[in-house]
Amino acid sequence: MSDSDDGGMSEGLQVELFHPESDRKPGDTNIQRLGFDIHPIVFPVALLLIGVFIAVTLLLGDQAAQAYSAVRSFFEGNFGWFYLLAVNIFIVTILYFALGKFGTIRIGGVEAEKEFSDFAWMAMLFSAGMGIGLMFFSVSEPLYYVSNVPGFYNAEAGTGAAGVAAMTQTFFHWGFHPWAIYGLVGLGLAFFSFNRGLPLTFRSIFWPLLGERIYGWPGHVIDLVTVFATLFGLATSLGLGVAQVNTGLSYVLGDMLGLVSIPTGTIPQVLLIAGITAIATLSVAAGLEGGVKRLSTINLYLMLTLLGFLLIVGPTLYIFGAWVEGLGAYFGSLLSLSFFTGTMGEGGGTVGAWTVFYWAWWIAWSPFVGMFIARISKGRTVREFVMGVLFLPSLFSTLWLAAFGGSALQNTIVGNGQVLATYNEFGQTVAMFAMLEQFPLGAISGLLATLLVITFFVTSSDSGSLVIDHLTSGGKHDVPKVQRIFWAVTEGAVAAVLLIGGGLNALQTAAIATGFPFAVILVLMCYTVYQGLSNEHEILSSEKFAERIQDLSDESEIDVVTSGNETVTEIRSGADTEGSD
Repeated sequence: MSDSDDGGMSEGLQVELFHPESDRKPGDTNIQRLGFDIHPIVFPVALLLIGVFIAVTLLLGDQAAQAYSAVRSFFEGNFGWFYLLAVNIFIVTILYFALGKFGTIRIGGVEAEKEFSDFAWMAMLFSAGMGIGLMFFSVSEPLYYVSNVPGFYNAEAGTGAAGVAAMTQTFFHWGFHPWAIYGLVGLGLAFFSFNRGLPLTFRSIFWPLLGERIYGWPGHVIDLVTVFATLFGLATSLGLGVAQVNTGLSYVLGDMLGLVSIPTGTIPQVLLIAGITAIATLSVAAGLEGGVKRLSTINLYLMLTLLGFLLIVGPTLYIFGAWVEGLGAYFGSLLSLSFFTGTMGEGGGTVGAWTVFYWAWWIAWSPFVGMFIARISKGRTVREFVMGVLFLPSLFSTLWLAAFGGSALQNTIVGNGQVLATYNEFGQTVAMFAMLEQFPLGAISGLLATLLVITFFVTSSDSGSLVIDHLTSGGKHDVPKVQRIFWAVTEGAVAAVLLIGGGLNALQTAAIATGFPFAVILVLMCYTVYQGLSNEHEILSSEKFAERIQDLSDESEIDVVTSGNETVTEIRSGADTEGSD
């Protein structure tokens, strides 16, 4: 099945009854030259501003690092409350869409068919959404909390109670909240692209407010902010990933096996970025079906292999016990934890240093993940989309965290304490490998973990390139191969420059700073998506739509699927098999 540039619905009921009356088409003002197909304003302006940012970062050197620290402190100190409130609004909004009357609306319209199987869909959205971050923080974050118990909890460091607090806080950061952000963004983009035939860019979500003005400067500004949020959110993940690859290769091949001494630091990491970006470039050139889908599936199999291995050789009973106990504590404290700022007592440090960073990072990451999820989700109902995006990846994340973080906590609380000692001496990047070293075949599992980070790096770069292509090509679904390669290289270059200019702190600052204006856009988006879904439901329930369905039934043999309130949710040819993916 191929996509047309208007969202894949070039004819039929969706165009006839649901698409807005507009002569504009995605990419209708594009410039096509030298193998590129680019929006005449968004592409060059984004490129210019990115170039200026890179140049300033390199020229300022140490001053740039100091400036990044100051900017991060400003946002954490002054807008932490806003990040927390906004993300809670997103959770309530997306659950309302899924569990209410809008849940039966189908992305792409009642005639739309699923483009990917459920397994391939889950593999792609999970690889795009969590991969590198889960590998980096799944051991280091619980280890930090068990020694530095967040102020929300009343526990003594190093005890079993501190372990429960560590699991709960880590589940909180990697559970429902990030996936609610991704789900809201993905739903909005998918709906306005596939159901309204508008460009697959963020400007389209604001059609209910702006109308035709989405094609003017208001839309250009929205897409430019989205490009920066995507680029810097992605650069943060790539920087974290390459730091872990560098440490992993050095620790496993050098300290554990004694084969070769691999240096660590900025220069080796920049070289690794160059090498892995080259691999990503080949994958992105293969496209969504040939490259991204295949690698995402490989990622999922590698994750399951590594997870299964640890469940077998690790402290199995402790892992499952920590998972269940952590889930209970997470669910029990979810509401109060979601609104905890630490303002009226001790313990706001975790909120500023961890929660605000995470929420800003997820928000900055959301255009990339959301647009990618939107691109692969045609044919699914709103309820199916939200349940799939919100719950399954969240629960899998908690199991992963319980296995890897729980194993590290078991070693810290009742074991020899070697994992925490290594973490304290060498830092976050080595934590995963220090934990795996405590179990049989630690070197092999360490190499597998390093390979997994690399493949996540590649799929993240792939997916990010496809997303920025959509944004800078006026919302076209299919862009030239040269353009996809260009953005894959640019993403690697930005991550490398930020590492040179200020290390991981620079990367995290970029995510927090670009996340703030985008958080404002997402709050407005809650209203525009509501307006769009309300209009869709109204048309689906109208007499005019019912009459058109009856005409179709008279003309040809079709199967009409309805929900409990008789709202049409799907139309299939009478010859189609039910439930086909």
